[in-house]
Amino acid sequence: MAFSKEVRRLKIRKRIRKTITGTASKPRLSVYRSNKCIYAQLIDDVNGVTLLSASSRDKDVNVDGLNKSEAAKVVGETVAKKALNAGINSVSFDRGGYLYHGRVKSLAEGARSGGLKF
Repeated sequence: MAFSKEVRRLKIRKRIRKTITGTASKPRLSVYRSNKCIYAQLIDDVNGVTLLSASSRDKDVNVDGLNKSEAAKVVGETVAKKALNAGINSVSFDRGGYLYHGRVKSLAEGARSGGLKF
C-alpha cells in the first residue's frame, strides 16, 4: 500500500518525537515547512509552552528577493538571536519529519551560525 508524502512524513515525525523532547533549559527547535514559508519554534515540552518563534512571514524578518533556502537561513539566524536574548544557547533539533537537506538544513546552519548549539 502506497502512502502519501504527508502520511509518510507524519510517521517519521512520530518516530523522531519519541526520542526528542524539550525542557526550559534545552528547548526543542521545531521546524515546519510549507510550500512558500518556513517556521521555527522553541518549545518547552515539560510545561507545554512555546518559548519563542520565528518565520519567514514575520515583519522583522526581511526575506524579500531571497530564494527559499536563503530565507530559511535568515529565519535560523533570527531564531538564534531571539534565543540568545532569552538566555537560551542550547537546543534539541526537531526536523519535523522532513529530510535534513535543502531548507531544513539551511535553517539549522543559520541557527548554528547565529550561536545556538545542538
